[in-house]
Amino acid sequence: MPETRRAYDRGFRAGAVRIVVEPGKPIAQVARDLGMHPGTLGNWVKAERGRGPSGPLEGGERAELVRLRKENAELRVERDVLKRSVVLWVKEATK
Repeated sequence: MPETRRAYDRGFRAGAVRIVVEPGKPIAQVARDLGMHPGTLGNWVKAERGRGPSGPLEGGERAELVRLRKENAELRVERDVLKRSVVLWVKEATK
């Protein structure tokens, strides 16, 4: 019995990829919700991520990227400190 392939229009593809990329949902979950094979959706997402940004960053975008990277690094340090604090607090509470 020959395998039949479903045809997806361009709008459906773009919408499915956007559901994965923007909120960061797992490909398998989105594919299951849409009733399609996860490999197909994975290929679409991979192709979209491979395209990258549409062009070089402008001055304001570059400044924002630098600011966000710095903020991200600071938040990681704060998170690590809080993790260590919780571990020490738990150890102290269980003595």
